[in-house]
Amino acid sequence: YRILRTTKNRYGSTSELGIYEMLSDGLRPVNNPSEILLSPRDENSSGIAIGTLLEGNRPLLIEMQSLVTPTSYGTAQRTATGFDAKRLNMLLAVLEKRGNYRLSSQDVFLNITGGIKVDDPALDLAACMSIVSSFKDKLIDVGTCFAAEVGLGGELRTITRIDARIAEAEKLGFKEIWISKFVKGELPKNKGIHIRKAANIIEVIRHCLV
Repeated sequence: YRILRTTKNRYGSTSELGIYEMLSDGLRPVNNPSEILLSPRDENSSGIAIGTLLEGNRPLLIEMQSLVTPTSYGTAQRTATGFDAKRLNMLLAVLEKRGNYRLSSQDVFLNITGGIKVDDPALDLAACMSIVSSFKDKLIDVGTCFAAEVGLGGELRTITRIDARIAEAEKLGFKEIWISKFVKGELPKNKGIHIRKAANIIEVIRHCLV
């Protein structure tokens, strides 16, 4: 796959993004990029959470995978592929401080499927849920996705273009999406997806990983 971003455009938007598939006869545009970023999975796999990403004006859903295992050495490893390593360390500190999850003695590996690099704080909640899911070895429902930034106090913060993210999740058949309860403005009335709101990360964990 090839990603095309516009950095300068005299007659149009510079916030557009195109994803193309390289075939033997050339490039073919991918009309629904979220489908290639969400891999088929076994419903018995823990450590998997779906988050919403905004690339330019295009909302995408991506799969986040985590593996949390007791460390075999003195210093725990923190490895992130496609995700900012410093932000991963911050989220781990929030989970340990606010959620009382003892992750300091655990190796944590976080991976973004599809081989892309992301820089969107809206993926914080999905990253946290993926990590806790692996740590507790409990599954997240395959029809659930997440869209919220996580603050240092464990609170869920609002994000941009929440309506577009919800519409993309509904289009792909997700049954519910978790967002911040502090979102401003009226949300669209989507009949095919249940919009759940929470004030902090602990509320989401208690509901999704009982």
